[in-house]
Order: sequence, then structure tokens, then C-alpha cells
Amino acid sequence: MSRLGTRLLSLVGLHSDFHEMTLRQRVWMSQTPLVITVGLLCIIYASLLPEIMGRPQFQAGLMLVLLISVAAAVVPWGRLWHPSYWILPILDFAAIGVLYQGGFGLAMGIYLLSVFPVFWLAWSRVSAAGALLLSFVGPLIIVWYPVFSSPEPTTGQRLAAPILGPLVTLAAAFTVVVIRRDMDSRQAALAHKDQLLGDALFQSTERSQLLDVVLNAIDVGVLVVGPDGSAVHKNERMRVLDDRIRPTDMEHTQEQDLLFFGSDRTTALRREERPVVRALKGEAFQDVLMWAGRPGDLMALSCSASILRNENGFNGAVITFNDVTALMDALRARDDFVSSVSHELRTPLTSIIGYLDLAQEEAEDTGLSGTIPHAVEVAQRNSERLLSLVSDLLAAASGSVALDPRPCSGEEMISAGLRSALPRAAAAGVHLSADCAPGLTVHGDPRRLAQVLDNLLSNAIKYSPDGGTVTVRAWREPGEAILQVQDAGMGMSEEDQRELFTKFFRTGAVRRAGIPGAGLGLAITKNIVEAHGGSISLTSAPGKGSTFTVRIPQPAQTPSSTDGPAPAEEIEIAGAASPSE
Repeated sequence: MSRLGTRLLSLVGLHSDFHEMTLRQRVWMSQTPLVITVGLLCIIYASLLPEIMGRPQFQAGLMLVLLISVAAAVVPWGRLWHPSYWILPILDFAAIGVLYQGGFGLAMGIYLLSVFPVFWLAWSRVSAAGALLLSFVGPLIIVWYPVFSSPEPTTGQRLAAPILGPLVTLAAAFTVVVIRRDMDSRQAALAHKDQLLGDALFQSTERSQLLDVVLNAIDVGVLVVGPDGSAVHKNERMRVLDDRIRPTDMEHTQEQDLLFFGSDRTTALRREERPVVRALKGEAFQDVLMWAGRPGDLMALSCSASILRNENGFNGAVITFNDVTALMDALRARDDFVSSVSHELRTPLTSIIGYLDLAQEEAEDTGLSGTIPHAVEVAQRNSERLLSLVSDLLAAASGSVALDPRPCSGEEMISAGLRSALPRAAAAGVHLSADCAPGLTVHGDPRRLAQVLDNLLSNAIKYSPDGGTVTVRAWREPGEAILQVQDAGMGMSEEDQRELFTKFFRTGAVRRAGIPGAGLGLAITKNIVEAHGGSISLTSAPGKGSTFTVRIPQPAQTPSSTDGPAPAEEIEIAGAASPSE
């Protein structure tokens, strides 16, 4: 409603919109414009045309307008038959006719007051056809009454002279009916949209409450940040974590103030390493381990982030913080236990192997025959295998790899690895093939890199129960050396691939096939590769074999280095690589 309309409503003691009023209030409001206009006419006529105020017919018209207005204000129209208030605009036509007759010859245009009951009838929702009929007939009676009541003869000219007024009121009524119907349809559409909006708001509120309950029920801190990095939502667990990783002397902090540390638990994470900053750069990540909290109350957090996007691009991020301190403590306890047991086993095993060597030498010197030399050989072979397993356990438990990097020949390393794996490949019916760039030089620890190749070849042969071909490739690309071991063996599912480099993990297919192993080979291989600053990846599918790719960063290329794979050596026997040992 406009400001003027609001002020007019205030003047008559009404403070609501028209559609919110009671029927009696609306009736009174519809009568008010006529009352106000007639009152202004009386003031003007009393000042400028006093003789009109003395005419009995004019006075009767004023009295009739007053009585109709009182009835509009007093009668409880809401309790009566709804269209009954139409009697008022019809009586207004009569009152205006009396006023017009009383002012005939002195004041012109009094019949124009009929536009007020015309608007009233046309705006009502009782009957559009009835409103149009009365909007023409009422003014027509007003302007024709003086013609018929005059002693002069009634002619077509006298009847046509005032006909424009009723036609105008009819057109005005038609316009108001059209506008009212259009507004009704608009109001119905708005009401429908309001209903839809209300339903959507209700559903949104319910979902928001449900989401809050779900988020507060999980034992993971959830932080939602907007495009500017400000916190949009935190669940209860996140608020608890906030209190633990905030400095004691700060109540309100930014992310750079929070106590996040690296794997050594003492070095604060740089700004670009912190989870919110990484997420604001559009980086999605999973299970990033960091330490957080005050000294003496450190906890391990596994952090993940998912990016929110809309039609405009980046729209924030959802970051989760999972307290994995208990898990890290359990892993450390397991590694400590494995390391302790392995150390205790290593000393007697070394002694056993030494004495078995002496026994075997003495049996050879004395020419001893029978089952004893064979039993000593079996015992020595199994003792060495057990010592190798203990060494693997120690390496896996320590998690650290000592390196002695230097330039080494890729061809020699692959040739030695293939010769070492040749007996196992022959026993398994596996064909070994090499494809190494000539003159390839790799900068790294030759002993550790040979261990990586041995582990991959051992897996390839072990997990190719039906034979096949194992191919070893090596070449140089800008800034890195690449070693690849490909087989056509058992392969593995995507679910198994996600856990493949975890210590002690063995796939279900391997366990069902009864293939021996401790599940440490690939974990150790990954540690060695990462100690070189490199990476190891896998491409595999069940029944289609596996391809392991190792990338080792290299210094600037030397003249002896060669880019791209090229045939270098071919060894007749074969193998396959697949699930972890």
C-alpha cells in the first residue's frame, strides 16, 4: 500500500491493508470517498454558491448521503447475507440523483459523483455483470430524470446530450472489473507461490534440523567454509576440537593461529599446508594426517576436504577432522611390539644359521650321507627364509629408510634382478622379459632400488599361478626415471588396490588361493620409493594382471641418459605381478 493510502487509513482510524479488514470496515472505506467529496462540495458551495445550500432537494440529498454513510459504518454487514451491502451503492445513486436535481441550473457536474458507487460495485466480487449493468443504468437515471421531469417535451436531442456520462461510467466499471480480475489471478498465483514457498521452507527447516542432528551425532568434526574462508557451519564435535587446538590465550582465532603440526609433532604447519587454505585453493584431499593441540595434549587428526561448486564456480568447502589418536597409538604399539619381537628373534636365528652352516660344511668335509645333510639343508633354507621375514618386519616397523644415493646403471640393476628371479620364474612357468633404455643411468641407492625391483618381481611371479609373461621396463623422462613391472596374473579389484600398500594387507583372492606371504613387501617398497622422493602407482583389474609404475626424481639429465623405452635384454622365462605379499 502507498504511503498516502496508509496515511488516509490512519486518519479514519484504520491501520490494516484493505484485504485484511472486516467486511464492515471495507464497506465504510468504500463509502468514505463519496462522503469526503460531498463534504468538500458543501464547504465550497457554502462559500461561493450559498443559494444552492438553501434548496430543499439539495438538503434532502445531503441528508440521504449522511444516512447511507451512518448505515455503512454501523450495520454489522459481516453477519448479513454477503451481497446485502450492495444496497448502499444503489442508494448512493439515488442520493446523487437528488443532489443533481437540487443543484440543477446552478452547479454543473454533480452527477460525476456517481463514479464512486460505480467503482464500489465494479471492485466487489458479487457479480461483474450486475456491476456493469448498474454502473450504466444508475448514472443514466440520474442524468435522464431532469429530462423526463421537465415540462418541456422529451426529444432525442435532450436524451442524447447527457448520455456520455453513463457511457464513461460503464467504461470505467468495465476497466475496474478487468483490473480486479487480473489482480485476483495475480493474488491467487502469489498465494500459490507463498504456499509452495512455505512448504519448501518447512521442508528446508526439517532437513536442516535433521542434518544438524546427524552431524552432531557423528564423532567427526565437520567444518563448512564459504568462498571467503569464513566458517558457515560447525557441528558440536568440531567445536570441541576447536577448543583443543586453539591457543589458551586466544578466544577468537584464524586458521593460522591454530596449533597444527607436521608428522614430527613439533614443526608448525606452514600456511599453505593448512586444510582451510588448501581447500580455498580448490584442492580436494583425503585422509591427510596431521597433529594438533597444545603441548602435552596432542592428537592425531585425519583431515579430508570436498569442494562445493555452483554456476559461478568455487562456493566453499566441507572439511572433516577425525581424531585418530587412538589408532595411531595402536599402530605405534603394534610396530613397537613387532620390532621388539623381531629383535629378539633375529639374534637366535643368526646363531642357528651359523651353526647350520658349520654342520653343513662338516657334513661335506666328512662325506656324510643319508637324511642328515638333507635335513640340515632344509633347516638352513627355512631359517634363512625366517630371517628374511624378520628383517622385513624390522624394516616395516621402523618406517625409516637409510639411503646412499649415487648414479647406478639401470641395465645392470634389471639384469641382476632378472637373473635372481629366474629360478622362481622357471618353477612357476613364467616368462621374464626386459625392455630397458640403453645406457640408462639412475640416481639413487642401488641396493634399495634393487630391493624394490626384487619385491615387484617376486610378487609378479608369486601371483601368476597360471604362468604368463612379466615385463620389466625402464626409461628416462624429464626430471625422473621410470621403472615399470607388468604382468598378466590374477589382478585385483579397486577396493583391494586402495589397501594394497598397507602393512600386513593381503587380498581375499590371495588368502583363498593359499599363496604364502606376510603382506609387507609392497609396504616396504613404498617406503623405499617415497624415501627417494618418488611415487609408486598401480593399474589392475581382476583376471587382467597388474602394472606397477615407480617414478624416481632425477637430477638434470646427463649425456649418458636415454629418454624413452628401447629394447635392451630378453630372457626366456616369465612372471606376473599382483596382490601384496
